[in-house]
Amino acid sequence: MPDTMIPATSTTQGVPPRSSSWVRALKVFAWLSFISETIIIGTGGAVRLTGSGLGCSDWPLCTPDSLVPILEVQGIHGIIEFGNRLMTGVVGIIALAVVLLVLYLFSGKRGLVNALWFALGGIVAAVAAFAIATPLHFPASPIALAVLLVAVIAAAVRSVRTTPTRRDLVLLAWLTLIGVVAQALVGGITVLTGLNPFIVGFHYTSSLLLVCITAAFLVRLKTSPGPRERAVPAWFAAVTHVTGLALAVTIVFGVLTTGSGPHSGDADVLRHGFDATVLAHVHSWPGYILAALVLFLTVSAWVLRLEPRRWLLVLVLAILVQVGVGIWQAREGLPPLLVGIHMVLASLSAATYTVVVLRLKRPVPVDA
Repeated sequence: MPDTMIPATSTTQGVPPRSSSWVRALKVFAWLSFISETIIIGTGGAVRLTGSGLGCSDWPLCTPDSLVPILEVQGIHGIIEFGNRLMTGVVGIIALAVVLLVLYLFSGKRGLVNALWFALGGIVAAVAAFAIATPLHFPASPIALAVLLVAVIAAAVRSVRTTPTRRDLVLLAWLTLIGVVAQALVGGITVLTGLNPFIVGFHYTSSLLLVCITAAFLVRLKTSPGPRERAVPAWFAAVTHVTGLALAVTIVFGVLTTGSGPHSGDADVLRHGFDATVLAHVHSWPGYILAALVLFLTVSAWVLRLEPRRWLLVLVLAILVQVGVGIWQAREGLPPLLVGIHMVLASLSAATYTVVVLRLKRPVPVDA
């Protein structure tokens, strides 16, 4: 029985209609991508907060002789670290599924086949790089993964340039997959450098950005393509972007504060030398400014009945919870569970802010 055809919607407008099952699959995998990117922040936080950062002492293997942890040797720390590595694979598979579905819907079979050829070429090139680097005693695995990353970027550039419509969705899907591959490389470097605190912080921040990208994909998936116009006053848009700056500064100082505190990922890892007590206060200052700005935007949006008012309400609640958890964890001596909740909430707050920014504009009416 042939697939049921669907009319053009905000998702499929501008391309030949595809089967409704493929569109539903894209929506499901898009949500799974967002959820998995959020979960991996939690699992990555668990690795760091339980001191399991070097539970697997090697990479990409867990030990020089074993892919999986040996319970008698690594214990629970090895299981936690290996579980996070497995979660990276899950995130990557879901991101790849989103890319393939987007290409099939908006580039057709030709675009999908071209991407698969790039993937095959990237795998062959990565294997060749590994084979060449190994006898030369170069870091073969990072080099091979870097070659694969370059191939993914090349495939993304070609796909975005050749896709006839909805390039925004194609770009966001590829950015997520590129980010996952890059994160795998950064994760390996993190282990090989003995949990360098700056690389660990960069690893978390990059994961947070991927949560924002997957959130943006979900928003754009429900938005009609074409020109867009500002849906809010200019001053409101300006204050919103200033709020984004305050959010970014708050997150950066939060990462530095965590890296200076007791949760470095392993008991023997040196921190980066900053005073955690001082940084905790510095981290709170932009946090309070952020809360005030978000509250101001929320009240203004509801008074003026602006488009992003409901998402601003979600954001102000998320920020207030963040402030409460931050104060609580500071008074309790940074218990791991509260720190982990704080990390996940930061990513969700950033994702919500991303939705708010995307709601600042709306599609230009067709008659215009």
